[in-house]
Amino acid sequence: MTAPSVRRGPLLGGGLYPTWFLAPAFAILMVFFFLPTLFNFIYAFTNWSAFHDDIAGVGFANFESVLSNGSLVSSLRITIVYAVLVAILQNGMGLGLALLLERDTRLNRFARVVFFVPVLMSALAVGYIFQALLKPDGALNGLLHVSVPWLGSTTWTVVTVAFVNSWKWMGLAMVIFLAGLKTIPEDVLEAARLDGAGVWKTFTQVRFPLLAPAVTFNVATALLGSFNGFDTILATTGGGPAQTTEVLNIYIFKVYGNGLFAQATTMSLVLFLIVTILAFPVIGYLRKRERVLS
Repeated sequence: MTAPSVRRGPLLGGGLYPTWFLAPAFAILMVFFFLPTLFNFIYAFTNWSAFHDDIAGVGFANFESVLSNGSLVSSLRITIVYAVLVAILQNGMGLGLALLLERDTRLNRFARVVFFVPVLMSALAVGYIFQALLKPDGALNGLLHVSVPWLGSTTWTVVTVAFVNSWKWMGLAMVIFLAGLKTIPEDVLEAARLDGAGVWKTFTQVRFPLLAPAVTFNVATALLGSFNGFDTILATTGGGPAQTTEVLNIYIFKVYGNGLFAQATTMSLVLFLIVTILAFPVIGYLRKRERVLS
């Protein structure tokens, strides 16, 4: 017996009717992403601020002012340091968890869920939790019976904040690395063991090179995500102490809060261009490494 055919009415657009289900998503993207991005390019060339009643074009004056601003250069340097630290810590912890929880046991499955929970949490919530834990009279110092200014050092606070952000996202890196480990053929590992390779040599010479696609994805997402870092830093330090954790987005937020809307818009456009310029060589290098190792 043949299955009854599905009738497609004229209101469904014939064979194209599934496309209509994408309309709400495209509408949201248009209103909250594409249009703001378009206006970002427009307002960067104006004098838009809380101190003007009208908006007029000023050409490249905002870019000249922004690029000559020493605070912006300092924030860019801090952003790069922060992004590199997050990429190293997040992927190091994620890979360690993936190797530790690789075996498909009931305990490991439960542990994977536990370590993935922070990924689903709000970044602001994570930041406020760690801010309470790491303050001078917080739980961590009380537990260790020490008095360490975890968020008060002008040298090490950026490392602490990078660790907090890495802790939040290491579950995602773990899942990607786990997926990569599961795709490694068992016969390749068996051949390495028969050749006398130990656990460490098998990992460095066989398993890690075959994880190249997972490394590319995790490093790229960690770097690009960290360049747009905001929530965790705002909740933990607010850019302090002494502006040592004031990444670009925090600095832009403060400039916007001072009513200099056009300058803040120009800075966000500069950040967008910097991320775009850095993304291509980083991703290109990682993809080239994939081809060499494959």
